[in-house]
Amino acid sequence: MKSTGATLIALLLLWPVGFSSAEEKNENRPALLVAVGAGGEKDYDESFGEWAAQWKKAAAASDARVTLIDEADSLDRFRAALEKESQAVAEPLWLVLLGHGTFDGRDAKFNLRGPDLAVSELAMMLKPFTRPVIVIAAFSASGAVLAPLAAPNRIVVTATKSGGENNFARFGRYFSRAIANPAADLDHDGQTSLLEAWLSAARQVAEFYKSEGRLATEHSMLDDNGDGRGTPADWFEGLRVVKKARDNTGPDGLRAHQIHLVPSSAERALPAEVRARRDALELELARLREEKTSLNEEEYFAKLETMLLGLARIYRRAPP
Repeated sequence: MKSTGATLIALLLLWPVGFSSAEEKNENRPALLVAVGAGGEKDYDESFGEWAAQWKKAAAASDARVTLIDEADSLDRFRAALEKESQAVAEPLWLVLLGHGTFDGRDAKFNLRGPDLAVSELAMMLKPFTRPVIVIAAFSASGAVLAPLAAPNRIVVTATKSGGENNFARFGRYFSRAIANPAADLDHDGQTSLLEAWLSAARQVAEFYKSEGRLATEHSMLDDNGDGRGTPADWFEGLRVVKKARDNTGPDGLRAHQIHLVPSSAERALPAEVRARRDALELELARLREEKTSLNEEEYFAKLETMLLGLARIYRRAPP
C-alpha cells in the first residue's frame, strides 16, 4: 500500500500553486472555452446555441474568462484560443464541447463548423498543461474520449459511455442548466460542484428516456482519477460511490466535488495555494477512509488525526 505521506506529497507536487507573471499569456483565473459544433439542422443549431448561452450565463457569476467558438473555421479558432491559455497556473481551464460527435473505431471526433476536432489532436494539445483541466464532452459517441484524454489533474465528463452510443445526446442540455443551479447543491454548502451538476444532469437524462418510454441511448461517465475508465452516475448514492471496480481502483468523484464554476463567497476568499493544500488533504482523507478496513485502529486514527489537524490549521488561517 502506498504511504499516505508519499501520496500527499505527490498530490501537492502535481497541483500548481505558483502564479503567472503579468507578462505571461493570461492571468491566473479560471478560463471557460465553449465550442459549439455544427448542428446540421436548424433544431440542433438552436439547441446547441441555447446550451452555450446557459454556460455563458453561469460564467457571468464567476471569475472565469469566457471564450465562445461558434463560427466558421472553428478548429483554427479553437487551436488559437487554447494556445493563448497559460498551462501551469492554479485555476482550472474548462473545455466545453457542445454538439455532435463520431467514432470510427480508432479516433473520436467532435463535429465543429468546418474541419472536425479529432480527440487524438486534442490529447496532444492538452499534454503540456499541468493546470487543472476539465473537459465536458457533451456530444454523441463521446465515451470514446475517456481513455485518450485521461490524465493526472484532469476531469473528463462524457455524454455517453462508449463510442457506440452515437445517437443525438441530450446530456449537454441538462448539464448546462445544472452547472450553477442551486437546486443541484446536494451538500448545501452554497455552491454547486462539478460532481453535483453531473449527477443532476445524468439523472435528468435517465428520467427523460424513462418518461418518454424510450430505450436510453446515452449514459454519461465521469473520470477524475486519471485511469480513463470513468464511473456512471448510477454507481453513486448521494455524493459517494457505492460500487467499486473489480480491481479496486480509487473511486471517481472526489476531485470533481472540489471544482465549482461559480464558487461561494467563502471559497473565493481562500487564496489559490491554500485551496490547493486543503484539496490535497481532503482527497487524502477520503482515500484514508477507503482504506480503513485494511489498517489497524491505532494506525487509522493516528493518520486521521494528522489530516484533520492539518485541515483545522488551514481553516483557522482562512479569511473570515
